Amino acid sequence: MMIDLTDTKSSAVNAALVDARHAIGSPALGMVLTLVIVTDESNQYDAMKAAVEAAREHPSRILVVIGRPGPDIPPRLDAEVRVGDAGAGETVVLRLHGELAEHAESVCLPLLLPDAPVVVWWPGKAPETASKDPLGVLAQRRITDAVAAPRRQDWLEIRASGYVPGDTDLAWTRTTTWRSLLAAALDQRYDRITGAAVEAKAGNPSAELMALWLSDRLKVPVERVISAGPGITAVRLNTVKGDIAITRPDGVLATLSTPGQPDRHVALKRRDAAELIAEELRRLDPDDVYATTLAHAAQEAKASGAASAGASDEAVEAAENEASSVALAALPGGPTMADTADVAKPAAKRAASRTSGGGSNAPNASGTSRASGSSGSSGASGSSGSSGAAKKSAKPSGSSSSSSGSRSARKRTGGGSS
Repeated sequence: MMIDLTDTKSSAVNAALVDARHAIGSPALGMVLTLVIVTDESNQYDAMKAAVEAAREHPSRILVVIGRPGPDIPPRLDAEVRVGDAGAGETVVLRLHGELAEHAESVCLPLLLPDAPVVVWWPGKAPETASKDPLGVLAQRRITDAVAAPRRQDWLEIRASGYVPGDTDLAWTRTTTWRSLLAAALDQRYDRITGAAVEAKAGNPSAELMALWLSDRLKVPVERVISAGPGITAVRLNTVKGDIAITRPDGVLATLSTPGQPDRHVALKRRDAAELIAEELRRLDPDDVYATTLAHAAQEAKASGAASAGASDEAVEAAENEASSVALAALPGGPTMADTADVAKPAAKRAASRTSGGGSNAPNASGTSRASGSSGSSGASGSSGSSGAAKKSAKPSGSSSSSSGSRSARKRTGGGSS
């Protein structure tokens, strides 16, 4: 059902939503969040289509905000209310004319679902500091897309300096399945990693984030290699006995190669915006691994002598928390990643762990813990002891086993392949 409202106001839009729900026989609200999409006429169709598809997994009220500013245009609000047409939830397209386009928050605020999270998504051009945008202030999560938006050369430093918990970018989300596969590949015996390389189409933001993440986690130099695309085409980890490589030349099927083992084919297709948004809406807590990667980007920019505002205090704090909870150095010839990693516990907690006699806990790549055995054994290494071995690993931030899937690859790591 669709209701067109011309030269209207927010209260009339709310009333139209109630009337539409009664007309289709579903007066009760069954939505879990409000998704605000800030876009223009050229991008609104694709963005709205992606949001409606994501709403099948996350029933939501979708507010599509389209600004038509202009000093000679009289301020006016036009709205389209769509209920029950497709997906689960409600869609409201708001066209703000004239001066009203500069005050979108005053129009959207009465239309937000009560006591429900608010997510704002900029599928195209986004403000430099999303958390200071009038609509961004209303949201718990703010989603930008560096791939779709016009970019400056210092876009990473801008993201780092303006980061606050709740910010994320779909360029980062597209790397999640790559990070998950790399983490799974390192959940086996491997030699010391001496370097890495990321191959991607020139100017791909996801490739730059992937390289920064590898550099931060492995503490090795990471080479950026230009390929024909699409997106990221390969990631290689250099070891003494050969490369651990994931190659995906066609954007659909990847090949995982490890020294001394046969190649394995893995589905790794490039996901569309609907899947990426659905992935981001599954978790609404801060993405600490993304914040840590941004902080590392600011550090690299500063080390190279480039003018940089530095990372925000929130990004630096997230990086410090990650560094204190995740082991970062690789063990040559060590056992599986899960067995070689260990949480850096305070002395009091280690003493309490020894007293309880429980098994040692090892962090996966994103900083969460997993049991390493009820008897406290260290797995393939054969050593034992209830306090666990203080071994460290260079496992990237991803799932510690291939069965964990793309979701467990993150302390909160987003989804999608680039």
